[in-house]
Amino acid sequence: MRDWDNAYANGAHIPDAEAFVPRWQADAAAFREGAFREGAGVEGAGGQLDIAYGAGPRERLDLFLPEGEPRGLCVFVHGGYWKAFDKSLWSHLAAGARARGWAVALPSYPLAPEARIAEITAAVARAITAAAELVPGPLRLAGHSAGGHLVARMACTQTPLPEAVAARVQHVLSISGVHDLRPLLATQMNAVLGLTLAEARAESPALAEPRPGTAATTWVGVDERPEFRRQSALIANAWAGFDTDLRLVEVPGHHHFDVIADLTSPESELTQAFVGA
Repeated sequence: MRDWDNAYANGAHIPDAEAFVPRWQADAAAFREGAFREGAGVEGAGGQLDIAYGAGPRERLDLFLPEGEPRGLCVFVHGGYWKAFDKSLWSHLAAGARARGWAVALPSYPLAPEARIAEITAAVARAITAAAELVPGPLRLAGHSAGGHLVARMACTQTPLPEAVAARVQHVLSISGVHDLRPLLATQMNAVLGLTLAEARAESPALAEPRPGTAATTWVGVDERPEFRRQSALIANAWAGFDTDLRLVEVPGHHHFDVIADLTSPESELTQAFVGA
C-alpha cells in the first residue's frame, strides 16, 4: 500500500520549506511596485491589477504589459492543490516573459472546498478568455503543480475554452503538474477537494485526448517527490500517441518549490519554454 499523503507532501521533504511563501510574497510585491513605477504617468503602461473576469470575489486577474506592442499573451496559473494561494504571491514570475516582450496574465481562481475542481477549471478558462480579449496574438499557457493540471486541461479535446481562444494557444507548459487525479482520492486532502472517482477521471488530462496539434512541455525537478516525476512522465507518454508535439524535461538540482524560480529570468531555459523562440 503506497502512502499517497507522503507522495504529495512536498514541504516535508524540502529544507526550510516555510521560508518560501514569505519570499514569494516579498518578491511579488517588489515586482508589482517596479512594474507600475516604470509606467508612472502613462495610462496602463504597467498593466492593470484586479481585472474582474467573473462575479466571484476571487475571479480576478493581474495583467503585466511589456514595453511596446506585446508579442502575444502568456498566462501563468498558480498551484496550491486547488485549495490555497492567490495571484498576489506570483507576480515576479511574469518577469522573464515580460522582458521578452510578452504580456503576462496571472489569475486567482475559486478554491476548494467552496469550488469543485471542475468549477475551478471552468473559472481558469474564463480568466484566460478575458485576458485574451485584452491582448491580441498567440497564447502561451503555463502552470505550476495544480496550475499545471489546469493549463493541461485547456489543451484537452473537451477544453472549457471557447474554440476561438483555444485555437490561439501555441503551447502549454505544465511545471510539476498533477495530470491524473485518481491518486488524490486516497489522500487526506480529499476531505477538502471532495473528489469522486467520476470527477477525478473526467478532470485528469492524462486520461483525456489532447487537441490535435497540441504543443506541450512537461517540466519537473529531479529532486521533486517521485510522484511528481511520475505524473509528468505519465502525460508525456499518454499524449505522445496523438497528433502532438511533446517534450518532457527533468531539471537536476530543483525541487517542487524552486523549480519555478527561473521564470523570473528572460534568458532561462524555463522562460524559453514558456515564450518560445
